[in-house]
Amino acid sequence: MITVETVAPALSRRSRALRRAKLIVGATIILALIGVAVLSLFWTPVPPAKMQIIHKLQPPFTFGLLGTDQLGHDVLSMLLVGCWNSLSISVSAVAIGSTIGTVIGITAAALRGLFESLVMRACDVIFALPPILSAMILGAFLGTGRFTAVIAIAVFMVPVFARVALGSALQAWSRDYVLAARALGNTRLSITKRHVLPNIISGIIVQATIQLGLAILTEAGLSFLGLGVPPPAPTWGRMLADAQTYLGLAPWLAILPGLAIALSVLGFNMLGDGLRDFLDPREANR
Repeated sequence: MITVETVAPALSRRSRALRRAKLIVGATIILALIGVAVLSLFWTPVPPAKMQIIHKLQPPFTFGLLGTDQLGHDVLSMLLVGCWNSLSISVSAVAIGSTIGTVIGITAAALRGLFESLVMRACDVIFALPPILSAMILGAFLGTGRFTAVIAIAVFMVPVFARVALGSALQAWSRDYVLAARALGNTRLSITKRHVLPNIISGIIVQATIQLGLAILTEAGLSFLGLGVPPPAPTWGRMLADAQTYLGLAPWLAILPGLAIALSVLGFNMLGDGLRDFLDPREANR
């Protein structure tokens, strides 16, 4: 006879197995992407900037493993180097945004009052400006390129991490161990460093992993609009932009970078969800 007592443990075991599988699959995808990105620094089948006009628009497996584009560039080589460009820009932007945002968030939680209100209003203003628009504004002053793309994405990431850090830090400040530290006369800076930050860092790491997927998409959008890494360095977004004219004649030019972007976003999202379940004791006990 099937009862709640027999079904619940089975469902719990299945849920834990699914969470572990999600973490493993996400980590495998990301490790593979990192390996590809590092490999591209030392080796590509053909120099990605090398043009072979006589062999242009060759389909996969006829000239090169994944064919060539409208200028005869080797598509596989461009995808490999594009992986490094996309990951390096996204990781740099998230690292900068998460560091600045976390510092602002935990400072606002420690000081409260006017500073907290100002931080929240500033976050609202930045959220009102999409990263694409921010990049266009920055590009007018700084010029297009890698630096502009990193700063534009990082600026958009700062309020995300500031809010996450603020909410988590406010919860930490209400804990008994923090109240005890305050009663012992510890300063707010000391409490933040020794008690608050160590207890919210896991949530920041999970948020950073998830935001990396969004950063990959944003970087592809910036490159698609010509605001990312300038040519001849290949990026997945610019490969998509260049493929628009040849969708009917050479659809693989759009399909392959599109799949690379989708796989990267999927990997980071699965890894972030898996880490959240793994690091959250409430989820682990379910």
